[in-house]
Amino acid sequence: MIADQDPCTHDSLFDGALFCLQPRKGYRFSLDAVLLGHFVSPGPRPLILELGAGCGIVSLILAYLHPGARITALELQPGLLELLKKNIELNRFSKRVIGMRGDLRNIAELLPAESFDLVLSNPPYRKEATGRKNLLSEQAIARHEISATLSEVIAAASFALKKKGRLAMVYPSARGAGLFYELRKEGLEPKRLQVVYSFPGDQGRLLLVEAVKGGGEELIILPPFFVFREQGGPYSDEMAACYQRTSKEGEKTTA
Repeated sequence: MIADQDPCTHDSLFDGALFCLQPRKGYRFSLDAVLLGHFVSPGPRPLILELGAGCGIVSLILAYLHPGARITALELQPGLLELLKKNIELNRFSKRVIGMRGDLRNIAELLPAESFDLVLSNPPYRKEATGRKNLLSEQAIARHEISATLSEVIAAASFALKKKGRLAMVYPSARGAGLFYELRKEGLEPKRLQVVYSFPGDQGRLLLVEAVKGGGEELIILPPFFVFREQGGPYSDEMAACYQRTSKEGEKTTA
């Protein structure tokens, strides 16, 4: 049992096959990060970069689902980076996942240009002067465009991606027009789009978007993703599957 004074909670996914320490008070990952980790199909041996990795949950999910992946998880905040590195060690991913401190706005000083096959980001959703800011700095930086704007995140991703490399993001549907504008401005053509709904009949809440660097105009709109079967009901089968344990080959298992 974890003591109340413990600054972290010890959480798990995939029926306990994946562990994640995260702050008891401060920025904690949410369902959107889990959705992003399942949205992509990286291929057999991809080089992956996560921008703004937090405690590392997206990178951890990718490392678990795709054993051939090599992942660099970039995080600015020292406290979250410390947890990220602990989570890498806890899950025995040290040979495949690197936790790296750095400001994505200075990415040219941190990483070589055009060196990754896939970049992922769950960026701050709110502009700096909007919404209700949390007084805890970790949450404020993670949720508001204080340390990086959407434009800066996408510019960093474009710099890091190889030609024909892919960027995957999760973002509020209400800001979708701005997201598409910024992607195309940086030469990233949206190729796959999935709208996430809380339940059937609700309005779309989130967008899962994959864009290709230097790609042509052709957008595939995937079937809608419902988090819950109905308002106030249990998870949908698709959402529940995101938490099910998988084998090392990435196949669902009942074990």
